Amino acid sequence: MATDWKTIHQVSMLSPASVCGTVMQLSGKLLSDAVKAVEFEPFIRASLSEIATELSVQWIALVQRIPGPAWAVVAEHGQQGLASRPISLWDDALDRDAAGVTKNDQGRILAAFPLTSGTPFAHLIVTVGRHADESLAESGLMMARTMSMALTLLERELQNRRQVERLRSTLNIASRLSIAEDAAPLLEQIAHEATRLLNCDRSSIFLWDKDRNEVEARPALGVKGSSLRIPAGEGIVGETLKTGKAICVENAYDDPRFNQEVDRKSGYRTRNLICVPLRDAQNNVVGAFEGINQNENRPFSEDDIECLTQLGTQAAVALRNLQERNLLHRSNSQLAEQVTKGVSLVGESAAISALRDTVRRLASTDLPVLVLGESGTGKEVVAQSLHYAGNRANCPFVAVNCAALTESLLESELFGHERGAFTDARDMRQGKFELADGGTLFLDEIGDMSPGGQAKLLRVLEQKVITRVGGSQAIPINVRIVAATNANLSEAVRARRFREDLYYRLGVVTLDLPPLRERPEDILPLAEFFLRRFAVQARRPQLQLSSEARRRLQSHAWPGNVRELRNLMERIAFLSPNDRVEAEDLAFILNPDADSSRLPSLELGLDEATREFQRDFIRRSIRQVSDNMTDAARLLGLHRSNLYRKMKQLEMKEVGGGE
Repeated sequence: MATDWKTIHQVSMLSPASVCGTVMQLSGKLLSDAVKAVEFEPFIRASLSEIATELSVQWIALVQRIPGPAWAVVAEHGQQGLASRPISLWDDALDRDAAGVTKNDQGRILAAFPLTSGTPFAHLIVTVGRHADESLAESGLMMARTMSMALTLLERELQNRRQVERLRSTLNIASRLSIAEDAAPLLEQIAHEATRLLNCDRSSIFLWDKDRNEVEARPALGVKGSSLRIPAGEGIVGETLKTGKAICVENAYDDPRFNQEVDRKSGYRTRNLICVPLRDAQNNVVGAFEGINQNENRPFSEDDIECLTQLGTQAAVALRNLQERNLLHRSNSQLAEQVTKGVSLVGESAAISALRDTVRRLASTDLPVLVLGESGTGKEVVAQSLHYAGNRANCPFVAVNCAALTESLLESELFGHERGAFTDARDMRQGKFELADGGTLFLDEIGDMSPGGQAKLLRVLEQKVITRVGGSQAIPINVRIVAATNANLSEAVRARRFREDLYYRLGVVTLDLPPLRERPEDILPLAEFFLRRFAVQARRPQLQLSSEARRRLQSHAWPGNVRELRNLMERIAFLSPNDRVEAEDLAFILNPDADSSRLPSLELGLDEATREFQRDFIRRSIRQVSDNMTDAARLLGLHRSNLYRKMKQLEMKEVGGGE
């Protein structure tokens, strides 16, 4: 059997010579263009131009009936040339769902072609022409049916594109919100994005102040200061807060829930709006998010509500995170301030003044520092001062007592261990070096570290990487090392008890802390400093030292140095029954045998031992008052001339003047 073949171009109904051929060809083109269109206006302009040519009309438009009732021109092409719009024709065409063609008094041909019910953007195609053939109504109806399909396809395509754009923007907003540092610009940024994505005129975020039962609009565009407070129970926002549900209002002034007071204050006119609740991580309503006046003369859609809800979720989470982060920053600042106040280098002696200057210069560097001094002189306070006065102050300060670590524990304590590295290693644990990353690691009693520990520490200091026990990954570390000891490290190096290379690595800068007995002018400032601090902790008024108590403190040798003085003041602050500290309040604390190390040798006779004790006691008194002989005599209960006479009798070389 012979097969007949025919292409689409050979269909007689589509032939340009056919009555409906050109109409059908144009219909196919419009549908194809609608699928490819990326924007509404360019597609509509081109489509109306082609339909006007096909229908031989001078003016063509898409019109939409709006509440009132009234008509709005969505898009148009050509010159209308009419004194007034044929509203009655448009109303009848829409109500009858039929094409209407008529001639006005000026001889113009007016036509209206209804679009399919539910067509987005418009309700009618309307035209104005000079001539009308008998096929205008049929051709116009076919064009209207095609345009309905094309607008529906275009709406779906644009909707899909908007959805993709909104999701992309939401992700972009989420990434930017994570770095926001202040609530005001954060809220403005979210509101701006909502306005853009919803294609509306304005948007505002309302934060619910439950204590005051108010909501604050931020930003409140058009209001001075961009902030507005209104009662929480009023208007659409109040309804949203109460019900926790989204609200869509097509005509604001016809809705009794709408609060017109805001418009009156701002001079703004609200047409339509949507309002969605803001919810925190616990799903509690904490505010509302409002979009106002859709720019496309259409009501807000469910997609708009979903978009605003997604942005509102981002806003609520970001605000919560921002509040928590600000709280942490404030807490950290307060803790740092408290710690900084507690590590002051207190004292008036030349040695402490010089030490303060040195610490101030060293704080901004990363040089290793070795602090030497007797036990209790304040070596850790010096290390903390170096840390909190420098650029590492906001990073950890970690202290390690090397004397308390056996060689078997030292590596795990300093460098950490992996899970299963040894019998008790049930979990991975970071070492002190990792915990102090970016900050300062204080190695106290470094002179008591085992030889094996010294070798491992030296390797880390040279390579600046650590490896956890049981692990293989090299972990870079960034810490400043401050070491301290009460041992004579140089003697330990000579005796080969301490590695020479580690000694020079740690001691790039060495600070020597003199014992308290060598700086007696610091005793009273330190005592008063500790007394003030502990009185606050004990929640009692500030304590005052009597003159006798001051002399008693100054006459003590302080073998325990600053630590002994600190402990004494703490006990007084909590146990002293009166607000004035007397000498007898110190007697039960100070040990009369505490100065036994300074007593004369038992090999001396009684007379010589007595003379030696008197010499030492006078020298300490003179040092206590910075070599002021008048003050020293007063401290000893003598006249100045009698003090000189006594010193001559004791054959003291310090006598440099007459009576």
